[in-house]
Amino acid sequence: MWEQILPGLRIKLFLTVLCGIAYPLIMTGICQVAFPYQANGSLMKSNGKIIGSEIIAQGFAKPEYFQPRPSAAGSGYDPTASGGSNYGPTNQKLYDRMKTAVETFRKDNPDFHGPIPADLLTTSESGLDPHVSPASAEAQVPRVAKARGIPVDQAAQLIREFTESPTLGLLGEPRVNVLKLNMALEQQVPTKR
Repeated sequence: MWEQILPGLRIKLFLTVLCGIAYPLIMTGICQVAFPYQANGSLMKSNGKIIGSEIIAQGFAKPEYFQPRPSAAGSGYDPTASGGSNYGPTNQKLYDRMKTAVETFRKDNPDFHGPIPADLLTTSESGLDPHVSPASAEAQVPRVAKARGIPVDQAAQLIREFTESPTLGLLGEPRVNVLKLNMALEQQVPTKR
């Protein structure tokens, strides 16, 4: 019996050390050397203080900031509870949430007239998408400009500067990273604290 069990245990121990210890340590070491910014979470700093990650959305509730897509992750933008709502198009909860999102957007952005971009009303699959479409950012320009006391053109110019092209020119859509946009806005026109 032990002749059959011992080879299996040796293979299990070998694979545990190889796949559970050696491989993760080697990959971590390579990534720390080759891609330290990404390997450490793409953390963004302002005045030496970490304010967020470039790859995870965070909520901005104040009117002087551009806001990201709604989040279905936990209690909102919780990276430990990533996931979409998975509501189907005929689900009453989705309809109610969308209706509330439209009402909230119209209340918060009374100077915007026109169709609301879909990504300001719908959650992403992860609930943590850090990007919005350029149209979604532009829909928020009147509110942000008014709250900061700046010309609409200045806020719109920032959106153009921070619009990222599709990856490799063909993967995805043009997009704006909300955290980067808000950081640039804060550098140009700091809020009064």
